[in-house]
Amino acid sequence: MRIENEGLKPCFSNRIKNKFKDGKVYVSFFKIRFNCGIQYRAAALAGIITQFIWGLMQILLYRAFYSSSPEAFPMGLAQLSSYFWLQQAFMNLFMTWFLDADIIESITSGGIAYELCRPLDLYNMWYIKSLSSRFSKTAIRCLPILVVASIFPKPYNLSMITSLNLTVTFLISMTLGFGVVVAFSMLIYVITFFTLSPIGIRIVALSLMEFLSGGIIPIPFLPESIQKIVELLPFASMQNTPFRIYSGNIKGMEILFSIILQAFWLMLLIILGKYLMKRAVNNAVVQGG
Repeated sequence: MRIENEGLKPCFSNRIKNKFKDGKVYVSFFKIRFNCGIQYRAAALAGIITQFIWGLMQILLYRAFYSSSPEAFPMGLAQLSSYFWLQQAFMNLFMTWFLDADIIESITSGGIAYELCRPLDLYNMWYIKSLSSRFSKTAIRCLPILVVASIFPKPYNLSMITSLNLTVTFLISMTLGFGVVVAFSMLIYVITFFTLSPIGIRIVALSLMEFLSGGIIPIPFLPESIQKIVELLPFASMQNTPFRIYSGNIKGMEILFSIILQAFWLMLLIILGKYLMKRAVNNAVVQGG
């Protein structure tokens, strides 16, 4: 029995070492993509100006409706202003229409063969690349929008959180929502394996994500019968949940339920994505030499 245990120790230690090495490789992928993303400063400046103007236009548009009967709306104008400013500041984290062109190209062109030669989990590698691409764009754009929006006069400004518990809750929800967006995007990449062209699935999936996640109209403004269904879907666990927590539209036990729902969808989408990825890779056929 003693000999068997001694034989298992090197095996276990090797697994730990391999996992550690894989982790370092994934960190390297993240750094490479992040450094590439922050190089385009002129594009970032143009994006900041565009997002700031667009956010202001949205607020002024809704203000016109609020001026007639503000009590008829499910969110106060101050809450809605915070929602829209957060939407613009963190647009690159939660933008549902963004897909990594390099990943799509590698699938449709056959370049996936080179990816499969690497001794790494393909799903994890693409997931890290997607995280980094979105995070790098957000890192150089969000702060100027948040600062300027916070000094606007009420109720058109970004209100500040005064509670530490609410701040922590908001950051947890942001992290989970970000993970759900990337996990759903991974499903689109994987489904591309099974289609002749990625255009159809991209148009359908991205249109659904944009509308049902609250990207066009905040979910509370939908009819109540539809809203109850939409809030249970994975799309509502993206930008909708953290932004409404920040603005104070979600409170009490509803916050806890929303975060649990986010964690549920994140795990489910990752498990489903890994399963479909395994099937796709096993059945993949790459033409050419």
